[in-house]
Amino acid sequence: MASDTSSNVSHALGLKTPKTLKAAVWQHFGFRTDKEKGQLDKSKVICKACQMEVKYCGNTTNLNNHILRHHQDLACKPSTGLQQMKIKESLQLPANSTRSHKITEAIAGFICKDMRPYSVVENEGFKRLMKVAEPQYVMVSRKRLSEEVIPNMYQSVKENVKSKLQSAERVGITTDTWTSVATESYMSLTTHYIDEEWNLNSYVLQTTEVETDHRSASLAEMLTAAIEEWGLMSKDPAMVTDNAANMIRAVEMMGLTHIGCFAHIINLASQTGLKLPNIARLLGRVRHIVTFFHRSTTASRILKEKQKLLQLKQHKLTIDVVTRWNSALEMLERFLEQQPAIAAALLSPEVRRNEKDLCSLKEEDITDAEDVVRALKPMKKATEVMSEEKSPTLSMIAPLRALLLKEMTSLPEDSKVVKDMKNEIKKNLSTR
Repeated sequence: MASDTSSNVSHALGLKTPKTLKAAVWQHFGFRTDKEKGQLDKSKVICKACQMEVKYCGNTTNLNNHILRHHQDLACKPSTGLQQMKIKESLQLPANSTRSHKITEAIAGFICKDMRPYSVVENEGFKRLMKVAEPQYVMVSRKRLSEEVIPNMYQSVKENVKSKLQSAERVGITTDTWTSVATESYMSLTTHYIDEEWNLNSYVLQTTEVETDHRSASLAEMLTAAIEEWGLMSKDPAMVTDNAANMIRAVEMMGLTHIGCFAHIINLASQTGLKLPNIARLLGRVRHIVTFFHRSTTASRILKEKQKLLQLKQHKLTIDVVTRWNSALEMLERFLEQQPAIAAALLSPEVRRNEKDLCSLKEEDITDAEDVVRALKPMKKATEVMSEEKSPTLSMIAPLRALLLKEMTSLPEDSKVVKDMKNEIKKNLSTR
């Protein structure tokens, strides 16, 4: 029936399709006859569905694109003729085509760069996005991504990085051990070097799960294997690690130059000041209030209402984490910023109905918090400077240390809380 309809349309429009053209899409197109030359005009084809002229270049690409963009109902209907195949299938990009390869590589790059799971290619939203962006693309499977595409990409990038590292005169290496939210221990290795154009380059070489213990000998073995894998041992690299005794000993066992991470030293020194009883109690009170707002949807909603009423920025309260001293500072800063809204929210009948004993900080606590924040600003700035990735920081250690020792010298006008904190931080910095 479809074949008869196509023939009738061809006759009515005066279109002809050579029998040698057997692709399924040709049932929807035909050539007009050039009356002057008495032969088919093959510079363009005519769509039987809409009579639109489509440029003909000797292949079916333009024809397929026209059907897909303007007549998707035809693309979904089974075609007739010898091939008996769906025209939609004939419109798909071949898996080995340049276009298909580039799209697959881009998807793999997206997964790697944004740390997305392989299963993202199976998500309906992602499929819909790709269907709009490139309707002819056949979605790559997660199996092919995990077993072929991304491993091949890794090997290619690895060889490229190794080549660049081999051209470097010297390299520096930083390493850090950390624990994931799943309580699994990992070690990351990053290398730094200056190229011939005087550009500072950094590469995270690998992140390896630490399945053994954290004894110095085990860590030294892991680090040696990683450095040798990347061909860096001959570069006599200096290694920057945290100041844990096992890491220091591990680098010594490897016979390499060890440099303690100054940002880690700042972290340790700052934490000693924050652990003083008066400050620890202050942080505990703030943490208790912040946790309450995080857990109570009612309190959180009322806090937002008070922020709008008081024309404060609608920032969420932040809570500190054990491993980052500056997260405690950030918690205090945000608390002080939102103190009027917090106090108003805690006085709200809706909040007090369920939490009668919870109240905001006393006036002297607010004053102490403001003093602590002000006193710790230099430590925060030094941490940010030493955490910079795009500029060398080794030469800044001595001047920063001297400046911090000066800033942590207590002043007559300092409160007792601040004096005790400064003295403790200064004492800790002086011994490292």
